[in-house]
Amino acid sequence: MPRRKYTTEQIIGYLRQAEVMIGRGCTVAEAVRDIDITPNTYFRWRKEFGGVGTEQARRLKDLEIENSRLKRAVADLTLDNLILKEVSTGKF
Repeated sequence: MPRRKYTTEQIIGYLRQAEVMIGRGCTVAEAVRDIDITPNTYFRWRKEFGGVGTEQARRLKDLEIENSRLKRAVADLTLDNLILKEVSTGKF
């Protein structure tokens, strides 16, 4: 079964919708059934995005992308530096 990919805005919308339903007296199982997700997904999303606004979630996602890009850049530069050190010592 293929995995669905939701945007952060959709996830926050579903979480808000579930919270409203739970506030009206529905159980978590009923709320997630209406949203068409599993309870595990709901609790995982709530742990990751609970209390986060749409703009904050978008900014968090952008920062995660930038962080991974910078990590790759540091890894590449470190590898280049190690290669240059090895070549300069003549141990090749």
